Amino acid sequence: MQAARNNVLLAVPALLYAINNYLKFIMQLYFNPATVKMLSNLKVLVIAVLLKIIMRRRFSVIQWEALALLLIGISVNQLRSLPEGTTALGLHVTMGAYIYTLIFVTVPSLASVYNEYALKSQYETSIYLQNLFLYGYGAIFNFLAILGTAVVKGPSSFDILQGHSKATMFLICNNAAQGILSSFFFKYADTILKKYSSTVATIFTGIASAALFGHTLTMNFVLGISIVFISMHQFFSPISKVKDEQQNGKLELVKHQDNHRSKESFIDMAAGANEEASHRVGSDERQPLLPT
Repeated sequence: MQAARNNVLLAVPALLYAINNYLKFIMQLYFNPATVKMLSNLKVLVIAVLLKIIMRRRFSVIQWEALALLLIGISVNQLRSLPEGTTALGLHVTMGAYIYTLIFVTVPSLASVYNEYALKSQYETSIYLQNLFLYGYGAIFNFLAILGTAVVKGPSSFDILQGHSKATMFLICNNAAQGILSSFFFKYADTILKKYSSTVATIFTGIASAALFGHTLTMNFVLGISIVFISMHQFFSPISKVKDEQQNGKLELVKHQDNHRSKESFIDMAAGANEEASHRVGSDERQPLLPT
């Protein structure tokens, strides 16, 4: 019970993830799977800003440049890769698609940052127990959504197994395994590392999309994914971290020098005070106690 009370913060990302899971299927109606995967990489930029604001995390200039390269790679993939106003599924890109994209990027980014904060704030708690709490809260929120749908659309919509097949059950198991694996990234590594690792799966998503649904792998997609991988290499390169460590070393050296100077100034002040005190004592000793 004490662990449940300490990990109550996990209810917040559980609610945000429940919303995001619904948005994932909505996005499939507007974009093909490879494009959805590329759009999800926009979360890295939002996550970096949230980490800087909420958790006060510092990034070097090279790392910010790597994130800018990531945005360029995603833009190259989208630029003239599809006929204007349509997607690979032949659906018109309406204003709702852009709104869903904005929510699709913002909500899980906030959930990831808050999830990392909640998991690391109770670092002594087992990751498996924290996953139990997280998915327990998520099951409660999803069940409440099902009840709300049943009230609005009628009891017939309460059949949660309607329309399921072996493929959908495999998808559920795959998403559950992905969520459990992500929690290890959040607690023992970093949120940005987790998001960058998802870019490795993008090329496999594109190949699978071309093989299963007949989507064309355009040159823009090839160039875009190449830039994304260059960005990933630049972000985690030792060069991007050495500068930051050198700056920290310089700051520590400056602090050490300031402390040393302050100690020297304090010693000089103390020595001056002693000399002045001894000078005053000596002059007072030479004066008679009574007037002559």
